[in-house]
Amino acid sequence: MIALAGSGWCLGDPVPLRQLPEWAGLDDAERAVCEALGIESVAVADASATDLAAVAARRALAAASRTEADVDVVITVEARAPETLISSDATRLQAALGARRAMAFSVGGLGCASLTPALMTAAGLLRGPDVRTVLVAHGSKPATSRRYRHPVTVNGDSGGALVLTRAGGTRIRDVLLETNGDYADLFRVPYRDRPFDEWREECADPVTYSFRLAVETRNRLRDLTSRLLTRNGLTAADVTCFVAQNLSRPAQRNYAEILGAPLTPSCAENLTRYAHLGPNDTFHNLHTATVPAGSRVVLLDASPTAAWSAVLVETGAGADETHLL
Repeated sequence: MIALAGSGWCLGDPVPLRQLPEWAGLDDAERAVCEALGIESVAVADASATDLAAVAARRALAAASRTEADVDVVITVEARAPETLISSDATRLQAALGARRAMAFSVGGLGCASLTPALMTAAGLLRGPDVRTVLVAHGSKPATSRRYRHPVTVNGDSGGALVLTRAGGTRIRDVLLETNGDYADLFRVPYRDRPFDEWREECADPVTYSFRLAVETRNRLRDLTSRLLTRNGLTAADVTCFVAQNLSRPAQRNYAEILGAPLTPSCAENLTRYAHLGPNDTFHNLHTATVPAGSRVVLLDASPTAAWSAVLVETGAGADETHLL
């Protein structure tokens, strides 16, 4: 277990869905699906992914009553498309923060579920004698010039950051992650032979996405949730609320059916106002939820890469309690 000492967020300004530049270029089928997602506006920011992550990181450090000098490790959850090839987004964020004493690196490769390996990495590092504060940050921007990902969701812009420590009032009690490489190329963006304005995300097999992967996702999330609770001596009745990502209203209904319980209202509210914020979704939904002290919350993520994760969070533990040693 590790503690969540503070979180920080930097979201783009909400822009009405129909005012997106690409709206006029959608065909009838795309427009019909897009309108059924339950998204009314989309978070849009001019800042780069690194800049969004840096603002969120500073806010997270302030919330945790820490400074850049306190950070031992900066973990960047990588963007779907780097700002430049060859260079390091991880050390770019480190420099932007002025966290000169820290070591910096990135994790990812799992799309929306990429925050989960960052949590697992942080937990391992915090078991060592020299690491007491880990900063995890992500800047979410679309990989292409289009925000609509047919038939999945609409991408918004955001920065999110978590300060992870050994002790604190909110703890991350357990983390589970599963992956299946059979879907590694289900969604992709060919880019080497075309200018950026022509980059388009492609779904190699819509039927596989809508049916085979959908069924596997239901089974995986149901089993992950059951395993997470069982190995922590809990039942669904012990969970205060469930949190999931912001893909679409139908996807959130699907989560509720899998769980046999509704998602916390902040999930639908943030979906409607900001659209999909990538790996930032679940912890931002937790941040904006009404969760009383002493709550147990299960956070669920899924990615068409494909990956599935479940995280158990407890709120209201004593601030002086150590969760690792």
